[in-house]
Amino acid sequence: MPQEFDVVCLGGGVAGEAIAGGLQDSGLSLAVVERELVGGECPYWGCVPSKTLLRSGETLEEAGRARVLAASGVEWELDFPKVSKRVYWMARDLDDTRPAAAMEATGAKLIRGEGRLIDPRTVEVGGERLIARQAVVVANGGTAAIPPIPGLDTVEYWTNRQATLPRELPETLAVLGGGAVGVELGQAFARFGSKVTVVEAGPRFLAAEEPEAGATLRPHLEADGITVLVGDPCIGIEKKDGGVVLRLKSGASVVAARLLVATGRRANEEAWAGAGLARTERGWLKVDPATLQAQPAVYGAGDVTGLGGFTHLAYYHGQVVARRLRGEDARADHTAVPRVTFTDPEVASVGLSEAAARERGLDVVTASTDPAETARGYIHDFHGGALKLIGDRGRGVLIGATLVTPRAGEILGELVLALKVGTPLQTLADVIHPFPAFNRVLGAVLQDLAAKAA
Repeated sequence: MPQEFDVVCLGGGVAGEAIAGGLQDSGLSLAVVERELVGGECPYWGCVPSKTLLRSGETLEEAGRARVLAASGVEWELDFPKVSKRVYWMARDLDDTRPAAAMEATGAKLIRGEGRLIDPRTVEVGGERLIARQAVVVANGGTAAIPPIPGLDTVEYWTNRQATLPRELPETLAVLGGGAVGVELGQAFARFGSKVTVVEAGPRFLAAEEPEAGATLRPHLEADGITVLVGDPCIGIEKKDGGVVLRLKSGASVVAARLLVATGRRANEEAWAGAGLARTERGWLKVDPATLQAQPAVYGAGDVTGLGGFTHLAYYHGQVVARRLRGEDARADHTAVPRVTFTDPEVASVGLSEAAARERGLDVVTASTDPAETARGYIHDFHGGALKLIGDRGRGVLIGATLVTPRAGEILGELVLALKVGTPLQTLADVIHPFPAFNRVLGAVLQDLAAKAA
């Protein structure tokens, strides 16, 4: 006999955890189906281990900076097994016992196995059927997208799953893709001593950000010994001497002991493809961005929607869906979703790019500066940053921001709030920032933007 629940959630990642917490003590019964580990990609193969790798590399770089700022000599010897052990520890040693217990403590029933949505009310798991009386939530995320490059299927390669939990340090590493995953992991391995080459097929890397972001970050990556190849697609891959050779369109080649494929993500659509749900042009689950409904009684949450591949957004989606399931008219607002690439320096942004704002026909004003040319920049011995703010003259508000600077992710919070609530530029220009904090750089640029918009 099928088991019946008020709500069945396909996926026990961050969105699923938020739904379980949001429905606690609601009187609604919930089943969460998870085929791998409770918590999803982020804590085991994504955000947490990758940022742990980056932090280890950052400490080595800081040791080197001490030679300039504080020490006559600094000597250290890389202990990569120590790095690897700490990364696995931060990734819970791939043990989800505690997150699973926490989920079940909310009253949710955790069902392990490969779930498949066979119709808008029924999920099949291991031959058993789960019936949702009220709603189904599809929150089963995405996976690495593998490009159809000739020869790629004949070689061994890493995706984020292997690269974030490494047992070995490759002497040379080729990275296919210059997005956030590629540049973060590329910088981490470069700082451990790998010779890294990043190959980006498009005209610029970090293409989701303002052009200034990639242009500003590139010298920092090159200072770490990374070779950045842009606008030269890989057209073929083959094995060579235990490693790989990448053949590029220009005729150049890249030889590496290891290959990391970081060319984007795709939806885990196999679990719901047969249920008649609509997809976006890129294959994500199509939902109403406000209600997160794919169709009546079917919700999408997190990465699977294609609205943004961020842990914080998946958690937010889970909260919104849980509130709707409890009967509230909760609606998701995507106008101020922050993005951070945790390189050194960090790249952080929110809202519209200048180009996107102009495409919408807005009366755009911009203001820019280099955070390195501030008291804090000199104190920190930081060189070569960027700050770009975008305003809508018609409304007199901030609509976009991009920063390339240490602590960019922390500085961004004030600007996220300003976009969220539509704070007038004149009010932002009147904010007092502490001296000599990193965020003090915002003061003069906000005043410049407000003056231009007046």
